[in-house]
Amino acid sequence: MTGSPLLPASGPHPSWRAEHFLSLLDFARPSIGADGTAGWLDDAGAVDPTQPAHLWITCRMTHTFGLGHLLGVEGTEELLGRGLDGVATSLADAEHGGWLASRGPGAGEVDGLKQAYGHAFVVLAASTGVVAGARGAGALLARALEVLEERFWEADHQLHLDERSRDWTEIDPYRGVNANMHSVEALLAAHDATGERRWLDRAAVIADRVISWAQDNGWRIPEHFDSAWVPQLEYNADRPHDPFKPYGATPGHGLEWARLLLQVDVASDTAGRRSDAARNLFERAVEDGWDGPQGGFVYTTDWTGTPVEARRFHWVAAEAAAAADVLHRTTGEDRYAELADGWWRWIDDHLVDHERGSWYHELDTDNVPSGRTWVGKPDVYHAAQAVILPDLPLTGSFAASASAAGRILDGTRLTTSTEARG
Repeated sequence: MTGSPLLPASGPHPSWRAEHFLSLLDFARPSIGADGTAGWLDDAGAVDPTQPAHLWITCRMTHTFGLGHLLGVEGTEELLGRGLDGVATSLADAEHGGWLASRGPGAGEVDGLKQAYGHAFVVLAASTGVVAGARGAGALLARALEVLEERFWEADHQLHLDERSRDWTEIDPYRGVNANMHSVEALLAAHDATGERRWLDRAAVIADRVISWAQDNGWRIPEHFDSAWVPQLEYNADRPHDPFKPYGATPGHGLEWARLLLQVDVASDTAGRRSDAARNLFERAVEDGWDGPQGGFVYTTDWTGTPVEARRFHWVAAEAAAAADVLHRTTGEDRYAELADGWWRWIDDHLVDHERGSWYHELDTDNVPSGRTWVGKPDVYHAAQAVILPDLPLTGSFAASASAAGRILDGTRLTTSTEARG
């Protein structure tokens, strides 16, 4: 397994992005097993038998292969279909409904916790499947949207709760923004897949709630809440390395939300409504998160912007480049493109594994590969989306963008089309 070629001196052109996208998909191909679940990939791209098959990883990989299929990547249609089948069967909870958090690694082992985070990714994968014309995707999407609404949506708060017991009877008092961020992504995709306006409206309502909290907190997004949706700013102060619920502000989420807010505007035909919020989130995240002298984005900061967990996670850099690209396109300001080019160079120098493929998921503060929080290279979702985004038209979802682009893969290069850029 070899990674992408080094970034050209003139910058990340479509040919480099296409080759890198293909290399990411090649690395990910072994993940989807015979039962349709995605295994956790190690540094070399082999499935780690000590790890369970997670719902969120299976859905992310399935979604990514769906994008590959929409862009004409050979062999991805079969992987998309197998992944959707795995979500619909192997990871479905036949006894209580909804989806298991994970299955394995041992025979009969399951984690039955019902998580809004994982269920949002079911909606995303199924939506991409619908756009790609995959068999059974429509039924899976309808089922996933029904579960997300009936089991997780809190109408009084206009947000999704986080976790329930396997039989749905117990509700964890914790509430979080992360699951709602990915619900926005999923609902935008569901709107594109179904044409139903209510999913877009719901995504916009959630987004506006988060804007309000961020604005009141210096554009650092409160991540953790109690059951009444009161911010808990000191939550997990003793667990700064948590991969999903870390203490403090998460610059990567500020960057991801910046992109999503602009996509909500594009999908809603409300251009510019959330532009100022997106800019503010982006600027705060870059100011707090980018380590200028050393390079790289820190994982978390405290509420003054001082780094708490200064290790660099791959997804943060991917979201930074993606947000900069969208801001460049929506504002026309060249400085965003210049930032993206610089970050892609840093990504190519430090995150891309040119020998074994994919991206290192975690670097230490000296930008050396590490593994304290993330072991191996479990999925390619953030990297794959970021690398193809500049060559797709901007819509509410990556699947709709890939479908609208009308491109095919010609050898190892995306066929360019100025008309598709818009």
